[in-house]
Amino acid sequence: MGKKFSKPELSRKINGDIPFDDAKTQEDEVPQQRLDIAVLEQYPRYSRSTIQKFIKDGRVSVNGDIIDKPNALIDENDEIDLTLPETPAAEKPPVIYEDDNVIVFNKPKGMLSIKKGDYAPEPAVEDWGEIVHRLDRDTSGVIIVAKNASTKAMLQKQFQQRKTHKTYYAIVEGAPKQPHAIIDVPLARNLKKPTTFMPDPNGREAITEYEVVEQGKERALIELKPKTGRTHQLRIHMSYIGTPILGDTVYNPKGHKADRMYLHAKSLEITIPGKEHGERKTFTAELPEDFKNALK
Repeated sequence: MGKKFSKPELSRKINGDIPFDDAKTQEDEVPQQRLDIAVLEQYPRYSRSTIQKFIKDGRVSVNGDIIDKPNALIDENDEIDLTLPETPAAEKPPVIYEDDNVIVFNKPKGMLSIKKGDYAPEPAVEDWGEIVHRLDRDTSGVIIVAKNASTKAMLQKQFQQRKTHKTYYAIVEGAPKQPHAIIDVPLARNLKKPTTFMPDPNGREAITEYEVVEQGKERALIELKPKTGRTHQLRIHMSYIGTPILGDTVYNPKGHKADRMYLHAKSLEITIPGKEHGERKTFTAELPEDFKNALK
C-alpha cells in the first residue's frame, strides 16, 4: 500500500496538478519605475530634461527623503514631492500705452520677450500679455502685447503683411561709407551655429534702410527702418557693411567691450482695435541715457 500524504495540496503539486508558488506571489510584487519617469507622470507640464535637472538639484523627495539620481528605481506607491524655489514678483516694465486690448511697453535691456523652457522663473514681457513680435534680450524699446486672442490675431496679421512701421536706433562702431542707403541682403540660418543667421544669396529676402543721425569720433548713431522682419536682421546687416552694432557679441565678437548691445526700438506704427476699422497709432520710446554717453 502506497504512502499517504498528510498534505493533499503538496501531493497535487508533486504530481504536477498545480504549480509550486514562488517565494513571493505576483500579487505581492510592487511595480517599480525610474524616478524621472514617475515625476514626469505626476508633473506633465515639465519636460523630462527639466525633471532630471530638478532631481539632480535635490528638489525631488520620495517618502520624505531627497533622491538626486534620475535613474533611481522607486515603487509605484511611493509618495513623490517636487519643491520649486519661490519666484519673486516680476517688476512690470514701463508702460507707454494701455487699453482693454493691448499694452505697449518700453522693454528694458536684459529682459526676455518670451520665456525659455518649460520652467522659467525669470520675468519676460509675455507675463503681461500675448506676444505678437519679439525684441532680443539686449534690445530695449517699444514692444506691444495683446490682451485677448482676437487682438493678437489682428496685430500678428499686420506684422505678417508688413503693414507695421518700425524704427530702431543703434550705435555702431565706425561710420557707414554712405550716410543714407538701403541694404538688400538675403539671410539664411547658419548651419554651423543654428541659433544664428548669415548673409546668403539663396536666403530669405531681408531689406533695411538706414540713415546716419549723428557722427562721433569712433562711433555713429544710426536710424534703422527694417522693411522685412528677419531674425537678427539689423544686427547682421550692420555687421555686413562693416559697422557692427556696439556690444553685439554674436555678430561682432571682436568688437569693443560694452555693457549692453546698443540697439533700441524707437517707435512702432500699428493699427490697434478701436473705432470702426481700428485706430492707427505710433508708439515711441525715447533713447536711453546710456546711448548718449556711448556716442561721446
